[in-house]
Amino acid sequence: MAKHNTLSKALFALLFGTQLVFAEYSPYVGEPVAKQVFWGDTHLHTSVSSDAAARGNRLGLDAAYKFARGDEVTSSSGLNARLSRPLDFLVVADHSDGMGFFGLLASGHPDLMQEEEGRRWNELLKQGKGAVVAREVVGGFSQGTLPWKTNDPLLMAPVWNANIEAAERYNDPGNFTALIGYEWTSLVKGNNLHRVVVFRDGADKTSKVLPYTLGDSPDPEDLWHYLAAYESSTGGRVLAIPHNANLSNGMMFSDVTMSGEPLDDDYARRRNQWEPLLEVSQIKGDGESHPFLSPNDEFANFETWDSGNLDLSQAKTDSMLKGEYAREALKSGIKLNSTIGANPFQFGMIASTDSHTSLAAVEENNFFGKHAGTEPSAKRASYLHRSGDAAQIIGWEQVSSGYAAVWAESNTREALWDAMKRREVYGTTGSRMTVRLFGGWEFSVDDANTPDLAAAGYARGVPMGGTLESAPSGTAPSFLIAASRDPLGANLDRIQIVKGWVNKQGKAQEKVFNVAWSGERTLDDGGKLPAVGSTVDVPRASWTNTIGSAELAVVWSDPQFRADEQAFYYARVLEIPTPRWPAYDAARLGAKIPEDAVVTLQERAYTSPIWYQP
Repeated sequence: MAKHNTLSKALFALLFGTQLVFAEYSPYVGEPVAKQVFWGDTHLHTSVSSDAAARGNRLGLDAAYKFARGDEVTSSSGLNARLSRPLDFLVVADHSDGMGFFGLLASGHPDLMQEEEGRRWNELLKQGKGAVVAREVVGGFSQGTLPWKTNDPLLMAPVWNANIEAAERYNDPGNFTALIGYEWTSLVKGNNLHRVVVFRDGADKTSKVLPYTLGDSPDPEDLWHYLAAYESSTGGRVLAIPHNANLSNGMMFSDVTMSGEPLDDDYARRRNQWEPLLEVSQIKGDGESHPFLSPNDEFANFETWDSGNLDLSQAKTDSMLKGEYAREALKSGIKLNSTIGANPFQFGMIASTDSHTSLAAVEENNFFGKHAGTEPSAKRASYLHRSGDAAQIIGWEQVSSGYAAVWAESNTREALWDAMKRREVYGTTGSRMTVRLFGGWEFSVDDANTPDLAAAGYARGVPMGGTLESAPSGTAPSFLIAASRDPLGANLDRIQIVKGWVNKQGKAQEKVFNVAWSGERTLDDGGKLPAVGSTVDVPRASWTNTIGSAELAVVWSDPQFRADEQAFYYARVLEIPTPRWPAYDAARLGAKIPEDAVVTLQERAYTSPIWYQP
């Protein structure tokens, strides 16, 4: 065949007197760069998670996958539900501790019915008292007082294998990707240290291990040993994604290990290896920044949950905040790099749902809540969502967030996982706006207007998640940033660059730059930009795209760059104001909006940073 093609080309040239270069006609042949963004949820719970089932979730693995790929399903509360558009990928991340235990209990599994506790719980479930059982099960497992272990292979193995089999059934390379994973639920005195574990591999490798549990260890370093052992024994690949750092009471980004030892370069390199990403926004709050840590950032106080730890057993103090928020951790990371020679917090940023309804639905007008008891109703905004000794969370404080956006070559397990590993990802609070960020030394203002912006970005720079090194003499880094609105969403207000750096005195600094915006607004002397305005009609739960821009693009150069200072840069993109989900509940269901409830918001995207390392 190859010989025939060669002769055909030669004959064509002879007949028509033209020398053709057939192989080079298409400029995209063999191009390996990530040209597509894929949308997904890396953190969804089904009825396989005991806490989800105990709170009324009756939807299993099939419903979760069908809903994510765009099918219509019926929720646990009896409502018909469907996404505005299918997702491209999903990680069902059921809790490893007690995986499937609630379902086994409800079915009267013989191993559980041998114990008096199991028989009593089974009877309570028949009486509809799932919440009582949930409290006792979670408390018993966490205190180690039950006759069963959370990592009992006899109970876990068949459930884990069923999860793997479901992922294999729904994985459709090129169309819909089902990544295999679970949630490791480390809880230390009520402080959240949870990680979602995501495998690159299929059943041939993942079926050779069982999920790691709190019953095995609460220490992230032990989880990393498990991940290393998996790769060594199977030849597979795996990573972990921490989440809800805002509920860890300072432990997630502590400057000491769980055993109390100062962080060293070995710890930093291992954490960087196994945890390349952070889930920065989800139903239990936004973790990008906090007004106490970033008092000059007018957008820092967004969907803030800062009352206490995960179970609200201990109140939050200001001193804890520095170990909880992404921006502060990124600053701590480059500061530690100066002292120990490695950066433990060099993570990219995504968002995901942490929904326990089996429904990855977090658009404000299509929000199905945290668990089955908070699915759409006229009462859920006033519902006592969570309570503890230190504080309580009211229903309207649930956050309709978020989604993970992955720049990859194709919609496959391998391509998506590889993009996550290299941190070429970003997160949004539910909108599907498209965002690009590249950093380099040679970008020109014209690059922001080129039709193929990504080609310029890859050719002369590094994408989000990358590192710039060795600044040319007298040159500051420039950043090529572009964003376009969600086709079904709101116009854009602005693009900001958030910079963090360590000065000569060894102190971590930060600054937020407004770099592109809609309308005819101008910056004041302090670099602040007037508000974009609002078109929101709260009673009607509506808005118009008569303000803002459909797309923004710019090349921005750091005016305060110093070649001898470590730094990071990430983009934050804000939409114009739109209604928040309690406004939709009021308009559609006649719900009464609680007095203190927030009813508008500016959806946003956070890109993975680009680091500068002298």
